[in-house]
Formats: sequence, structure tokens, C-alpha cells
Amino acid sequence: MNKAFIFPGQASQFVGMAADLYEKYDLAKKHFEQANEIMEMDLKSICFNGPEEELKKTFLTQPAIFVHSCISAELLKEKGVKPVAVAGHSLGEYSALVAADALDFASGLELVKERSRLMFEAGQKNPGTMGAIIGLSNEQVNEICDGLKDVGVVQPANYNSPGQIAISGDKGTVLKALDAAKEMGSRKAVELVVSGAFHSPLMLDAQNGLAEALNKSEIKNIEIPLYTNVTAKPETDGEKIKQLLLKQLTSPVLWQDIVGQMVKDGNQNFIEVGPGKVLKGLLKRIDRDSSCDLCGTVDQLESIGA
Repeated sequence: MNKAFIFPGQASQFVGMAADLYEKYDLAKKHFEQANEIMEMDLKSICFNGPEEELKKTFLTQPAIFVHSCISAELLKEKGVKPVAVAGHSLGEYSALVAADALDFASGLELVKERSRLMFEAGQKNPGTMGAIIGLSNEQVNEICDGLKDVGVVQPANYNSPGQIAISGDKGTVLKALDAAKEMGSRKAVELVVSGAFHSPLMLDAQNGLAEALNKSEIKNIEIPLYTNVTAKPETDGEKIKQLLLKQLTSPVLWQDIVGQMVKDGNQNFIEVGPGKVLKGLLKRIDRDSSCDLCGTVDQLESIGA
């Protein structure tokens, strides 16, 4: 059966991630050996043993999730389960590109290593925060953010599913937006614990730095379409994808639209490839008729048939 692969972003990590895959598969061992060399540190130990606070650091979280996701995708392919389309939530877009053969694993990890470092440094230089708003429409959240544009920086960062939106910007303005959301009747409006205002203009320094890294790398044209975070449309041109990866750092992730477009294009059978089950939960809220298997553990991998 044709499956679309979807790849998670930050917040899907957990201590012990990919440990069972490492124990069972040589492919996982090789990927972690390569990852430790590229990262110039023992990423494997942090994935398997933590501590959790260390694994939560952006510059470690992103490579950890990327490595786990790429191992899982490669093992699926070895079973004969291949994607007909791919998408990834923020960081997950890089895992998706490796699965689509636009990048090899090592090149992808080099980019993720640089991206995560730049995002962490941008968060230190231009401090900001993010918030989650539950129970308001996209239009209502857009209206709140537009109403505060003369006060400071705040914008939607992730349109995750109907009634679930993340916002991003400077702390004072984000808190004002959360207060406005409560007044408008949101079920929940809370600040998130993050190391930066991701997917907002406060990531502009990271965007400029990543441009240098992307200019030195080759992203190949692909046959399997990538539904991009910035446009929610399928893309196969490597150079266009490069530009969209840059825009992604300061633009909202259009996840709800991505899933909607993938379904419209005939993809209703998904596999969430990598740690956790965040995207499966979002998928259920976006399109109840779609199915989503999980593939991040040995048991999950073995339960998926070719």
C-alpha cells in the first residue's frame, strides 16, 4: 500500500529514543557512529541515557530527532515500504528530504547541526518565547497578532490543527497575545518552554547563517514530492526547496494545510517516522478518515507490512 511519510520536529524527543533500534539493527549502529563523528560528541549516549534536560537543548534535540527519524525511514525502505510523498514538521523537513533522496544522511545532519546551533544562538541574541493557543480559529489568532504588530513582534508560528496554533515573538508581546486569546474565549493559552522565538522574525540571524550552509550544500531534485512548511504545496526542485528551507525559519509552519493538501492529492495512509506520536494526534484532528501508523521503535517497525 502506498504510504506518505511524515516526520516530527522538536518536542518529540525522549530519553531512550532509538535505543532498541540500535540494539537490533546494524544500520542504526552505523548511523549513530557517523552521527557521533559529525557532531563531535557522543550523541548516542544523550539519546539513550539523557539526562532529559540535556536532550531538551535545541542544538542536541534537533540532531537527535533527525538521526532517529532517518534510521527509521531507512529501515522501512529496507522492508520495501517506500514513500509516495513526504512532509516534515519544521526540523522534520530535513528528515523528509533524506527520505526523498534529496540529501544523504551525513549532509543532512551537517545542515541540522548548523541549523540547531544557529537557532540556539539567535535565541540567545534576540530573546523571545512561544505560546500555545487552543480553541480559537486561525482567523482569530491572526486577528490577535495583527492587532499587536505595532506593539512588538508576534506572529503565528505553527498552524498545527484546527483550534491548535502556536505563536512566536518577543516575550512581552506574546504574553499580551495570550491574554487577548483568553479574553476571546480560548480553552487554553499558555507560554511554552522554548529556547527561542522559532518561526518568527527573531530568527533572522539564524536564517542569514543558514543561507551560507545551504549555499555550500547540494539538494537534489526529487521524484517524491515534499510538501513544504512554507507553502503547503508539493515541491521537487532542489533549488526551490533550499529557498523554502531558509524562509521556514522565520515563517509559520502550515501543518494543517500540508496534511489537507496531501489528502486532497490522494494520500490518506500515513506513517509518522521517528520518535513519538505528535503528528498522528494532529492528523486525527485534521482528517479523521486518514490512517497513521507509527514507526520509531522495533515493535512499530515490525508491525508495518510492505
